[in-house]
Amino acid sequence: MTDLSALEKQFLSAHIKPGGVCVDFTMGNGHDTAFLSKAVGENGKVYAFDIQQKALDSTRKTLSDAGCPDNCTLILDSHSEVLSYVKEKICAGVFNLGYLPGSGNKALTTKRETTLQAVKAAVSLMDSDAIVLIAVYPGHEEGKLEGQMLLEFLSAFDRKKYCVSKFEIANSPASPYFFAVESK
Repeated sequence: MTDLSALEKQFLSAHIKPGGVCVDFTMGNGHDTAFLSKAVGENGKVYAFDIQQKALDSTRKTLSDAGCPDNCTLILDSHSEVLSYVKEKICAGVFNLGYLPGSGNKALTTKRETTLQAVKAAVSLMDSDAIVLIAVYPGHEEGKLEGQMLLEFLSAFDRKKYCVSKFEIANSPASPYFFAVESK
């Protein structure tokens, strides 16, 4: 059985450099933040965004429990505001769209308008040989619409500058899938 989460980490690992800069655009419970933190090491930098204090608190605990280096800046703000905080070029960025796992509040989700703004900003921050991964959860209406919007937006990228791929389980249309945007 294909494990999309493991596949995402393989893609990320091919682009993350020790000492590099990464962004977790939707920190959630901090699992991607911890992965990025360890991958860039103590000389690297990770910015992580979420609009819920509960996510920041959970991520702090995840980072501590995982023994991550002190290289993360946790930001209580929308991912659409990334350019107000991140000035460096990034080697990797991660989005897990949808709602905060375990929060019990499935009504509070990422939204198309801010997601599109954040993805545009993420692409503008990409260094050469960088990656931005965007996990989409089409099992709820906003997630389905976000995925359709992203497919339309990303399909128009110049293939001489970016390789845009979509990975999904073809016989499970409500399952999560992800886009990988790789800069050349």
